[in-house]
Amino acid sequence: MNTETNRDKTIIRTSIIGILANAFLAAFKAVVGLTANSIAIVMDAVNNLSDAASSVITIVGTKLAGKEADRKHPFGYGRIEYLSAMVISLLVLYAGITAFVESVKKIIHPDTPDYSTAALIIVAVAVVVKIVLGRYVKSVGVKVNSDSLINSGEDATLDSIISASTLVAAGIYLIFHISLEAWLGAVIALVIIKSGFGMLKETLSKILGERADAALVRDIKETIISYPEISGAYDLVMHNYGPDSYNGSVHIEVPDTLSADDLDKLIRKVSVDVYHKHDVILTAIGVYSINTKDPEAAAARENVSRIVMANPYILQMHGFYLDKVEKTLRFDIVISFDAEDRHKVFAEVCENVQKAYPDYTLQVTMDTDFSEEDTEKKES
Repeated sequence: MNTETNRDKTIIRTSIIGILANAFLAAFKAVVGLTANSIAIVMDAVNNLSDAASSVITIVGTKLAGKEADRKHPFGYGRIEYLSAMVISLLVLYAGITAFVESVKKIIHPDTPDYSTAALIIVAVAVVVKIVLGRYVKSVGVKVNSDSLINSGEDATLDSIISASTLVAAGIYLIFHISLEAWLGAVIALVIIKSGFGMLKETLSKILGERADAALVRDIKETIISYPEISGAYDLVMHNYGPDSYNGSVHIEVPDTLSADDLDKLIRKVSVDVYHKHDVILTAIGVYSINTKDPEAAAARENVSRIVMANPYILQMHGFYLDKVEKTLRFDIVISFDAEDRHKVFAEVCENVQKAYPDYTLQVTMDTDFSEEDTEKKES
C-alpha cells in the first residue's frame, strides 16, 4: 500500500469520526436548546451540523483528489483538496454570520431561558468532546498535511469555546438572573467569522500559488550539489499540484568540459535521486557551463561579481560564462522584491558591467527567486 493511499484512508477515517461525533452532538444540543429556549445552544447545534457537513466535504474532496491523472488533467486532481478546504472555510463563515444574525434578533427581542441540570450536563459533556475532537482532527491534519482536516479541527476547537460560553451564560443567569447569552452569542459569532476569513485567506493563498517550503528547497539543492560535477543549483521552481505533490525545474552549473553524453547521464541521475529522496519530479534541468580552461575568464567572473553584488538589491549572480571568440558575457542576476523598481536596478547593473567590459556584448537575465526567502545576499 503506497503512502498516498494511507494518507487518503487516514483523512477519510478521521472525517467519519467527525461526522458521527458532530451528528450526535447536534441532535442532543437541538433538543436541549429547544427545551431550554436557549438561542445560544440551538445555534451551537446548527454549528455542529455544519461541522458534520465539513467532514463530508473533506471525504468527497479527498476521494476526488485521489483520482488518477488523465488527458485533460495530466498533473492529477490534487488541488481539489484546496477547493474542499475553501468550501469548509465558507461554511464556517456562513455559520458565524447566521449565529450573529440570530443573536442580534434575540438581543432586540429577548427570550427568558429555562436551564435544567440535565441540559447543562449535556452541554458540559459537549465541551469536552469538542476539545478532544478538535485536537485530534487538527493533529491528524498536520500529520498528513491536509488543510481540510486542519480547518475542521480549528473549527471544532472554536465550537468547544462556544459551548463553554453557553455554560458561563447559564451560570450567570442562574446566579444573578441576568440573561447575557444573546450578547455572548453575538461576540462568539464575530470570533467565528474572523476565523472563517482567516481560513479562507490561507486557502486562497495556496490556490494562488505560494513559495515552496524553504527547508524542502534547501534539501533538494543539497542533493543536487552533492554530485562532484555540479558546482551550484539555481532557479529552482516548484509547482504545487496538491499537498506534497510537486513538479519542478532547476538549473545546474557544470564545467564546460562535460560532453553531451556525460550531461545526459548526470541529469538522469539527479532527476531519479531527487524523486526518490524528496518525492519531487524535476521535469526539466537546465545547464550553465563554467569556464574552466581560461584563467582570464575566471578573473572576469570575480570582477563582474564584485560589480554586480555592490548593488544592495542584488541577491545572487550565477550562470556566468565569458566567450572570448563571440565576445559575449552572459550571466543571471536575482533581484530582491524589496527594490522599488527591479527593472531600474537591472538596467543600472548592466550599465556598470558594460562600462567595465565595453568590448563585450552582455547577455544578462533578470531572475526571480521562486523558492527561497530573499533575506541574504549570495555570491556564486
